[in-house]
Parts: sequence; C-alpha cells; structure tokens
Amino acid sequence: MVEDSKMVEDSTLSASPNTAHVSENSSIWSDFLAAIKIGIVNSNFITTFTGFWLALFFNEQHFLENLDKAFFTLIGSSLIIAGSCSLNNYIDRDIDPLMERTKGRPTVTGSFTPLTVLGIGIGFTLTGLLMLLVVSSVAALIGLAGILTYVVLYTMWSKRLYTINTVIGSISGAVPPLIGWAAIDPNLHVVAWVLFLIMFIWQPPHFLALAMRRCEEYRAAGIPMLPVVHGFELTKRQILVWIACLLPLPLYLYELGTPFLILATVLNIGWLFLGFAQYNKQEDTKWASMMFVYSLNYLTILFVSMIVATLFA
Repeated sequence: MVEDSKMVEDSTLSASPNTAHVSENSSIWSDFLAAIKIGIVNSNFITTFTGFWLALFFNEQHFLENLDKAFFTLIGSSLIIAGSCSLNNYIDRDIDPLMERTKGRPTVTGSFTPLTVLGIGIGFTLTGLLMLLVVSSVAALIGLAGILTYVVLYTMWSKRLYTINTVIGSISGAVPPLIGWAAIDPNLHVVAWVLFLIMFIWQPPHFLALAMRRCEEYRAAGIPMLPVVHGFELTKRQILVWIACLLPLPLYLYELGTPFLILATVLNIGWLFLGFAQYNKQEDTKWASMMFVYSLNYLTILFVSMIVATLFA
C-alpha cells in the first residue's frame, strides 16, 4: 500500500507542470475572451446572422449559394465588434477598477498590458473591416460607422459626460443586422431598418435596467448613468416608454407570417405588462433585475423566431 501511494504521489508530481501549463493557457484564453467581451460578440453574431438570413429570404436567394459571403460577413462583423470592445477596455482602464463587474478585466488585473489590448482592438477592427469590404462596401461603411459610434461618440465622449450616453451607444449596437443585410442587399430594404430600430429601441431598457442594478458602481466610477443622476423613478418610467416604442415594429414584418406577428406582439406586451404589474410591488433593483432578464430572453427569442418564420412563410 505504501508503494502504491508513492506511485500516485510521483505521478501527481510529474503531471503537475503539464497541469500548470494547461491552467496558464486556460487563464490566458479566459482573459482574451474578457478583453473582447465575448458575450457581446456572441449576441451580436445572432443579430448579424438574422439580418443576413432575412436579406436572403426577401431577395429570394439561397444560403448555400452565399456561403462565402456568410463567412466573411459573420467573421468580419464579429472581429469589428471584438476589436471595438477591446478598444473600449483600453480606454476605460482607469475606471474599470472602480466597478465590481469590470475589475476582473485583464487590463485591470494586469494579465494583459494596455498595449496588448490596444493591439488586439486595432488589429481586429482593421481585419474585420477588410473582410466586410470583400463582401460589400456598404457593409464595411456601416461597420466603420458602428466602430466610430461606439469607440468615439460613446466610450470617449458621451459615456462620462451625459445621461444620454445609453442612447448614443445604442446606435452602434443596432448596426449588426444592417451589416448582415448589406452583405446581400446594399440597398437596405425597409425590413433592414426595422431590424435596426428593434435593436436600437431594445437597448435603452436593457442597459438602463443594468444601470439600476449597478447604480452605486457607476456612481463610484463617476459615470452619469440615468439612475445615478435622476434616480430610479425616472429611470423606470423611461424603461417603460422605450418598451412601448417597440409595440408597432412587428407590423412592418408582416411578410414573416401571422404566427411571428403574434409571438412578437406577445413578447412586447408581456414585457410592458410585467413592468407595469410589478412597478410598485418589487424593490427597485429587483424590478430592474426582472426587466433585465426578460430583455435577454426577449432578444434571443425574437431574432431566432424571425429565422424560423422564414422556413414556413
């Protein structure tokens, strides 16, 4: 038994360098994903693909005949989003240590140097723009507009000065479906702009709910989010107003069929009803958490259902 125990100990010791190496690689990969904000990249991948898919549907084209465009569009858009997020991390490295949700970023922990994150940001955005340019000059221009809006107008300017920063940031967050559509149809059919509006209007209630949950963190960082400057009551009213603005938009997508219209309308009314029904019944941050979770599920269900609807329309 002693001999067996020694063998186990020896094998453990001999394996430890490899284990440490694997752990180190895993940590570097995790830091990289944090630097590019992989959650944002993934969610925008869905909306870009939906724009691409619906453009195929409305222009009576087939996906398999456009695999090359799909590749360059989806990878290119993902790269410019990842690059923009990296640039955001580079610019915000002075305030990120002050917020609980951002103090684990590699620019704060020191896992990545600021120049490394800056290099990732510039490299990814330029590579992504070139990939989009291969597909469509309009798609590349829309991508560039998204980059400039997020990095310059939002991160470098309005975020630290005005409560309207959420609305300005929503412009960049709404361009992915336009990029997807422009890859197939540079003329941008009205449906493409409806997708843009859905994304644009969805973001303020989503991020204002998050701002309510993280209000004290934003206050400590000196970021003038709406709940920090004007309080929860006004923020809650603003959230409901933005949600109400979503109500008519599904009507412009009537060609996707009645089942989709019903589902989209139920999602919109359900979100609004939930907000009103629980308005005075829950503590403000719990109400915000409820609205935030609903917004995440809302976006996924809505955009996936658009794709599904084309299979039966």
